Amino acid sequence: MNNIKNLIWLVVLLPIIGIISSCDDFLDVDHYFDDTMKYDSVFASRQNLEKYLWGAAGELPDESAIFGNDVAPGVTASDEIFTLMHDDLFHGKALTLGKVSPSNLCGMNSWDPAYKVIRKANMILARIGECKDLTPLQRAELVGYTHFLRAYAYYFILMNYGPAVIVGDEVFDNNQNATYYERQRSTFDETVDYICSEFELAAQNIPADAPILNFGRPTKGAAYALIARVRLHAASPAFNGGSAAYRYFGNWKRKSDGVYYVSQTYDERKWALAAAAAKRVIDMNRYSLHTAEKVTADQGDATAITPELPAGVPTADFPYGAGNIDPLKSYANMFNGTTYPVQNKELIWGKYSDQIREFTRQSFPIFMGGYNAMCLTQKVVDAYLMQDGKTIDEARATGEYSETGNSRVLKYFSGYRLLRGTYNMYVNREMRFYACVGFNGCYWPGTSCTNQKYSQQTIYYYKGGNAGKETAGSSNQDQNQCITGYVLKKYIHPEDNWYNGDGSTRVNKVFPIIRYAEILLSYAEAINHLQSSHTVTLASGQTYTLARNSNLDEMLFSFNQIRYRSGLPGLKPEQYATEDAMDEQIKRERFIEFLCEGRRFYDVRRWGTYEAEENEPITGMNIEVDIAGGFYTRTIMSHSDYRNRVIDKKTVFLPLERNEVLKSRLLDQNPGW
Repeated sequence: MNNIKNLIWLVVLLPIIGIISSCDDFLDVDHYFDDTMKYDSVFASRQNLEKYLWGAAGELPDESAIFGNDVAPGVTASDEIFTLMHDDLFHGKALTLGKVSPSNLCGMNSWDPAYKVIRKANMILARIGECKDLTPLQRAELVGYTHFLRAYAYYFILMNYGPAVIVGDEVFDNNQNATYYERQRSTFDETVDYICSEFELAAQNIPADAPILNFGRPTKGAAYALIARVRLHAASPAFNGGSAAYRYFGNWKRKSDGVYYVSQTYDERKWALAAAAAKRVIDMNRYSLHTAEKVTADQGDATAITPELPAGVPTADFPYGAGNIDPLKSYANMFNGTTYPVQNKELIWGKYSDQIREFTRQSFPIFMGGYNAMCLTQKVVDAYLMQDGKTIDEARATGEYSETGNSRVLKYFSGYRLLRGTYNMYVNREMRFYACVGFNGCYWPGTSCTNQKYSQQTIYYYKGGNAGKETAGSSNQDQNQCITGYVLKKYIHPEDNWYNGDGSTRVNKVFPIIRYAEILLSYAEAINHLQSSHTVTLASGQTYTLARNSNLDEMLFSFNQIRYRSGLPGLKPEQYATEDAMDEQIKRERFIEFLCEGRRFYDVRRWGTYEAEENEPITGMNIEVDIAGGFYTRTIMSHSDYRNRVIDKKTVFLPLERNEVLKSRLLDQNPGW
């Protein structure tokens, strides 16, 4: 099976590898086009121009670097992960420890690369007319890609630094005095509008589909989906008036004219713009949630059978229920490498990612070749629902959830093995839990390794267990230990194994830059906040009239698709009766659905809940003792990396590098830095 899978991946990847290899020399384009004569050669032919364009795209930060080598803060700067691995590799962790400053961004400077890309995009737009061997269609498509590239560079700036310096179409002369380069920052809303206008221009000309050989190139749907993401960001409490916007930005004004960088006046219409942008993607009818077919008893291996749905889950075919799908595989197979990206209709935009594949090693037990240290928090574990949709508190009240004793039943479902002796805390949880969480007593297949001493193992994190902190050895206990008693398994395929030898391999991974589930939840979130009716006409011509009351059924249908795909019941009336009640459901769903995809860092900041969320104690199991000594006890982390954490509202944005601010009298630093 492993050889067949690798062969299929090779067939898919070989043409792409060839394209990438042929362009390697153009990833540092300035080395070759470093004066006027050589820049002229960029526009001498279509071939050179395309190499220049995609070389410029390659200079943007790697979106999939969300664990380590992260240019954006990534998951180690959120409340999803707590790791003892060194912050010189896990840059997001450096932010949580207060080590980031304008003098030292700890590897997270995407401001400079973004403006380098913007300059190259501007050069293409200014001089593309010089390229004589382009057909009108080819020219329009390249212009579209260039607008997308420019929009995406500004998007990186907005998400990580806030308001940008918008330079328009200007290509800066390299030989002017310092005052020539001085520009002031636009406001947050002006930056949002500019980014969205650029994505709109891109969508007019780039294809609706990326050919298999060009997988990873953006499409019209990607442009529209990113507009929806940016509009939702701008509508959210931190950037849309109210107490959160005042708390973060109430004293932040532009020095030149006293204008607030972030509006202090609430504007409900921003939610309408976000809802309309998401609805446009839905109405494209090109995307759907990824699902895997239900496996029944007459289809072979009993261990692969899809379990019966809990009471309350509609048995209609998806998306109106979960009767014909396997909820565990529907979610897990998107991330672990089972589903080939070109077959995944949920993937609006994604990329092959060595980063994701290589960082699965951080989760693997040490004796299986891993580092034991990509640790989920107890907060994550507790956020997952029970299989019937109850929270653990609701289930505790009815006796369905227990934090004492072990299950006495061996369960196989959807190819997953829940062993006899599994602690009751981890029994009867929703399917995304089993797709994502490695807990004490969890079974690790690792079947690519033929040595059964290092595959098909049950992993234990308590003191004296086969993955307890003692297994790291005294020299590595500082970082290679499962400090919370949980690790991330979301991106790990059953065949993956890091043991050095005996056939051990890792299945290739694809990182979802943006997927359809986000569009559905964004639409639900935006509609939920529309107390009045708003009519919005988008740049592409679609007009939508939107309000919570009139679009309630659509809001619920969008949200419940996520629940049904996970094998859960839809929302009950009391869960969406009020704006606040629905908001609570959306926030929980985004936390779980997008676990360790890089969204959580931005979500808690845009909601204005960052301090409250991060001030909650980080807890896990007590790895300092064995089972009898109380391993299964929620324990606040005592390590110095926890005690030294800094929670400061200034980290809504990263600081601008000090040298950038010193270059221009007009460039204001981000608040608090």
